[in-house]
Amino acid sequence: MTFAEMFAQAKALLASADASGIHEHLAYQFNVTGAAQGVFYIEVKDGAVYVEPYEYHDRDAMFTCSAETLFKIAGGKTDPVAAVLLGKLKVEGNIDKALKLKELLAAK
Repeated sequence: MTFAEMFAQAKALLASADASGIHEHLAYQFNVTGAAQGVFYIEVKDGAVYVEPYEYHDRDAMFTCSAETLFKIAGGKTDPVAAVLLGKLKVEGNIDKALKLKELLAAK
């Protein structure tokens, strides 16, 4: 899987997320490792979700993982806390805001 393919899949997955219940600004950067290596961000702003293939310098949290781990977490097949404990996911930044990503994924 290339970065372009992975990004298109991630964007399609998150396009259906309902952020209307999230009343704060959230910005997450994803550093994808492995064959689909690249960077993209998710921003929740004014009840809408934006997914773009760029770095987000003023992010709340940064996640580093493989595309496989990312999609397992997004699909509910892997718990993000377990992924961190197993070393498959690295999280930096505001942990409280990072945990809100699970709420966003559940709203899709």
